[in-house]
Amino acid sequence: MNNKIINEYKPDYVSPPGETLEELLDDRGMSQKEFADRAGRPLKTINEIVKGKTAITPETAIQFERVLGVPAEFWNSRESNYRQYLAEIDERNRLEEHKGWLMGFPVREMINKSWLKDKGRNTIEQSIELLNFFGVASPNQWRATWKEVDVSFKRSSVYQSKLESVSAWLRKGEIEATNIFCQKFDKQKFKNSLEKIRGLSLETDPNVFVPKLTELCSESGVAVVFVPALKGVPVCGSARWLGADKALIQLSLRFKSNDHLWFSFFHEAAHILLHSKKMIFVELNSNGTSDSSDLEDEANNFSSNHLISKSRYKELIEGESFSKSKIIEFANSIGIAPGIVVGRLQHDGIIPFNRLNELKVKYEWE
Repeated sequence: MNNKIINEYKPDYVSPPGETLEELLDDRGMSQKEFADRAGRPLKTINEIVKGKTAITPETAIQFERVLGVPAEFWNSRESNYRQYLAEIDERNRLEEHKGWLMGFPVREMINKSWLKDKGRNTIEQSIELLNFFGVASPNQWRATWKEVDVSFKRSSVYQSKLESVSAWLRKGEIEATNIFCQKFDKQKFKNSLEKIRGLSLETDPNVFVPKLTELCSESGVAVVFVPALKGVPVCGSARWLGADKALIQLSLRFKSNDHLWFSFFHEAAHILLHSKKMIFVELNSNGTSDSSDLEDEANNFSSNHLISKSRYKELIEGESFSKSKIIEFANSIGIAPGIVVGRLQHDGIIPFNRLNELKVKYEWE
């Protein structure tokens, strides 16, 4: 406990090393001119060092050691600490000009989720904590990083009003993905793994299928992370690239049933396989809206057809029998969960949304 306190202690004021120099000269009865002559430095330079206007260079520190017997390391350390202190003061003054930036984020919620440390009412310290979370040097760098992202719903009112929350959710996914070791991305290997992943829809417990899903994807260069959405932002999934050889599929915990979860996963997988590495795709759930586009339509079709092929789906709907037993029999024949079949039929308007929901698996996320 004591070590922690010592390590976190930051003095409110750090004196310039010139003050120490002046005290030593006074103790030894040595004038600045005599010291300058002994050290081989101009008197003006010594005077400016005393006043904190000029920095002590490593070369000067060695000269001070020769004259005063005080190690050069001491002077270098004092100078470094002082300059860092001045830099921190300048940063705090700049952050004072960006107080409104902090207020745009759901800071309290992020603290409750342990995404951020709680800095109490100290808005400057909380701003620094938020900058560290995003891995940027200033609010201006945050704006440059996140306002330029190409997201699928960038023109929607939801996106415009919730950029801070969306960016926080996306950033948390990046952080989580760093903890997942992935092989270099292999497009064909990822495509081949999707059939095994499709079979995971038969698992009912996230504690069982999530580790398997993560492992299968990481083997082909795709990190899969589950990050709870922030309040007011109905985001359900995202797909993007973290580098040339590592992709990221990020899913929220808004999925209450297995049909929504698995459709979203394969939708994001489609973006990884079919679309530009330069784009960030973010999808909203049914409680929000996102811009329709050819890319989104293509991802939707990929997901629908990968879960249930066109030929088998045509066979199902032409049978005109949608009893519980028929749905279960059909789902077993193609190796997916019955709830996914129900969700597809509901989405296409073939059966009402209040029918056969008992076949869906309801998730309880930890």
